[in-house]
Amino acid sequence: MKYQIKDEPFTILVCKMNAGESLKCQSGAMAWMTPGISMETKAGGLGGAFKKALIGESLFLSTYTANSDGEIAFAKRLPGEILAFNIGETPLIAQKGSFLASTPNVQMDIYLQKKIGAGLVGGEGFIMQKFSGTGYVFLEIDGATEIKELAPGEKLVIDSGYIAAMDATCSMDIQMIKGFANVIGGGEGLFNTVVTGPGRVWLQTMPVSTLANAIARYLPPSN
Repeated sequence: MKYQIKDEPFTILVCKMNAGESLKCQSGAMAWMTPGISMETKAGGLGGAFKKALIGESLFLSTYTANSDGEIAFAKRLPGEILAFNIGETPLIAQKGSFLASTPNVQMDIYLQKKIGAGLVGGEGFIMQKFSGTGYVFLEIDGATEIKELAPGEKLVIDSGYIAAMDATCSMDIQMIKGFANVIGGGEGLFNTVVTGPGRVWLQTMPVSTLANAIARYLPPSN
């Protein structure tokens, strides 16, 4: 299989599939395909449904298989980027709801931070997605992407929502913002996320929540 990611910020993933190859995606992600590619959609079992609800993914998963050489495209739901990750020895941790598509041997599961306090107050730091196995996974990123490489023990303080993905070798914790004036007037909320290396961190520049809040200011008040 060969793929091309293009047309940012209204990004599309176009995959050239050889006969016998398959791709799986969230229900509704397919934009177009050539004849000769068949689709099979299945719902997860009880445990699968519960996990998907926690990580913000659709209950249904579609698998597209090429019966002959062809092309299939997957579209991003909001402006931003699509990133391709080659999953190997190191699993990938990603934000909830970011999964677009993957090759068949990539497994998706829940990732729970060991520090429960991070989940109770940090939201993004508790329930995320973990991708393991072998092959490619394609993720939706909000806005543009900045990559940081952290050395062992090196820390990065991040406003919640700006973490798109990180290597599973990194760890995450929550840090409370100090100072009453900073909390009230800073506009950043009560907590920041602290990621500690070693590993890479992918940051996104326009979280959906930030975009929604910016648009909401221009909407008429509800009755």
